[in-house]
Amino acid sequence: MPTVAVGKKAPAFKLPATGDQTIELSTLKGKKVVLYFYPKDSTPGCTREGGDFRDAHAKFKRAGAVILGVSRDSTASHEKFKDKQGFPFHLLSDKDEKACKAYDVIKLKNMYGKQVRGVERSTFLIDAKGVLRREWRKVKVDGHADEVLEAVKAL
Repeated sequence: MPTVAVGKKAPAFKLPATGDQTIELSTLKGKKVVLYFYPKDSTPGCTREGGDFRDAHAKFKRAGAVILGVSRDSTASHEKFKDKQGFPFHLLSDKDEKACKAYDVIKLKNMYGKQVRGVERSTFLIDAKGVLRREWRKVKVDGHADEVLEAVKAL
């Protein structure tokens, strides 16, 4: 059962991340968190989305925000993706789908005429007190990072 709702405390998570880290939402109190879920490392849309967040990273940082990308890929896959693309933020591995389920991003999708379970591209903005302030579902990559940045600045 999803537990995510705007205006409520964001669902907690503790996930393995790039750089041999474990990242827990509770340790990020005092910072705004941009948590973006994406389907798969090294795919065209996910590479563009991550690149847009990378290119705006300094602006997010100045606005007091931490960016975290989440998918079901392994940390080894994330390390390659992060290194190749030069992402200055961590990628989190949610192999058991706990965070994906808590944030209700696992959806049935059509792929080549078959229904498959996958991650729906979604972004969540969590304020410095751990409260979910905005959510974007069924994200279209073009212009998305800029829209999220404006929301971060408005907090």
